Amino acid sequence: MDTFSCDVLIVGGGGAGLRAAIAVAETYPSVSVTVISKVYPMRSHTVSAEGGAAAVIKSGDSLDAHAYDTISGSDWLCDQDAVEAFVREAPAEMLQLEHWGCPWSREPDGHVAVRPFGGMKVERTWFAADKTGFHMLHTLFQTSLKYEGIRRHDECFVTKLLMDDGRCQGVVAIELATGKIQAITAKAVVLCTGGCGKIFPFTTNANIKNGDGMALAYRAGAPLKDMEFVQYHPTGLPFTGILITEAARSEGGWLLNKDGYRYLQDYDLGTPEPTPVLRSMELGPRDRLSQAFVKEQEKERTMKGPYGDYVHLDVRHLGERKIDGKIPFVRELCLKYAGLDPVKDMIPVRPVVHYMMGGIHTDIHGATAMPGLYAAGEAACVSINGANRLGSNSLTELLVFGARAGKAAAVFASERGEPSPSVLAQAHDEQRRLEEQFLFKTSGKERIATVRQAMQETVEQSAGIYRDASALQQAEAKLQRLQERFRDVNLEDHSYTFNTELTAALELSYMLDLAQVIVGSALQRRESRGSHQRTDHPERNDGRFLAHSMAHRGEDGLPQIEYLPVTITRWPPGERVYGR
Repeated sequence: MDTFSCDVLIVGGGGAGLRAAIAVAETYPSVSVTVISKVYPMRSHTVSAEGGAAAVIKSGDSLDAHAYDTISGSDWLCDQDAVEAFVREAPAEMLQLEHWGCPWSREPDGHVAVRPFGGMKVERTWFAADKTGFHMLHTLFQTSLKYEGIRRHDECFVTKLLMDDGRCQGVVAIELATGKIQAITAKAVVLCTGGCGKIFPFTTNANIKNGDGMALAYRAGAPLKDMEFVQYHPTGLPFTGILITEAARSEGGWLLNKDGYRYLQDYDLGTPEPTPVLRSMELGPRDRLSQAFVKEQEKERTMKGPYGDYVHLDVRHLGERKIDGKIPFVRELCLKYAGLDPVKDMIPVRPVVHYMMGGIHTDIHGATAMPGLYAAGEAACVSINGANRLGSNSLTELLVFGARAGKAAAVFASERGEPSPSVLAQAHDEQRRLEEQFLFKTSGKERIATVRQAMQETVEQSAGIYRDASALQQAEAKLQRLQERFRDVNLEDHSYTFNTELTAALELSYMLDLAQVIVGSALQRRESRGSHQRTDHPERNDGRFLAHSMAHRGEDGLPQIEYLPVTITRWPPGERVYGR
């Protein structure tokens, strides 16, 4: 077994993880920092974000306006102290990224360009064409290389948090190239592992998005917050699930049903005008656009395809010059993965799982309920997203709370002694578990793919865009049976070198735990709010459920749900409205 040590260990090499590492190296150069990632950092999922990142910069906008849009968009379930910190620090983070070399798109006069985004009442979304996440991640990665104090362990898969006396003191990981077990002790650990969209069968998320960090924290005793809130993006390509960015609609794209009709004008998107404004209806919030698709499906006004129902996204009227100038990646994706050219053809789209509003419960500094353990990015729930995230807030969240978590972890580490040597015994126990449960086991009868498919179908059918008690209760029972079946999984590959079957099994175990939390949290929340729509409880219930769900892992392995009040500072709950 290989052993390493550092002061701050960051799990995840995407936007939040790299920003946290840079924050440590910049502000606390005497604190050693290591980044461990199961993929090379430039393959992290941040690279696939397209549309943009929100921050106040233009005249006519304000921090309070950004805060209110975010709070209203969350259906009042976000913590307003976190939102105020977020909008206040966002502009400086975005400017810092520019100074590090991020090539933001520009107006003809040289100023940073911004575009409208769903749920935002003014234009405040910075963008780099439609490859914003790609350029942001490049910038952060290149900047991280300047600091000799940042060490990296690429392509290492974390399987366990090392805990002693209630404090997190490192991790156990598998070096994928060799199969060697690594024990990395640390005074503080920051989880920046992203979301868990692959729990669902149809998602924009890459195959690496399995909720690793969420499950690791949950198993170690940290609560997960608001996991019932799963965001569907209204425009994913059928079959692949590849995202067609919201930027396509912000630049003027239309959503059309099978009759060529802009159907969103028939639905309440929360606009204050009696009749929705035609030029902006496609920029309603993601949850309501996805819900409108289901209603069109019920009215049989969608189109039928080999991969389910779909509607059309039409950008042809924008013209080739604007498409190539503002959304060139949309054209590239359509040509490569759908065999069509959006300059001449309409794009088939349908709602697709995109983002987890919930995650590891943290305070506004990224600290979890467990000393020494921090989290940031989609893996965390701070909470600025509440029941529905506004598009373009998440990339900025990576920067603001990645930096905050990194600094807080560095302060914690600088005030603590060395990790306890006893945690290394846990690493040896974890090595034995991996060998006995997976690598040396030959008696199992279940296949990973079979159990995974059953899990995905169960969650999609019960905890999709619309939910009800009966389906959720049935899903709870099915998921418990799938947990039992998983214990009988057999691996055909018993080698150590790049054993992707082993990592797939471990990822499935994480997803099964999180699927139970999602379904259990959704069953207990007997109201409709944002992305959580209960057909048997169609109204929002602030009297009972203006609160965060907090899922703790019980002794039986099942989630135990409690509630934590939402933090209200200056904006009392009101009607959720949008408009220009």
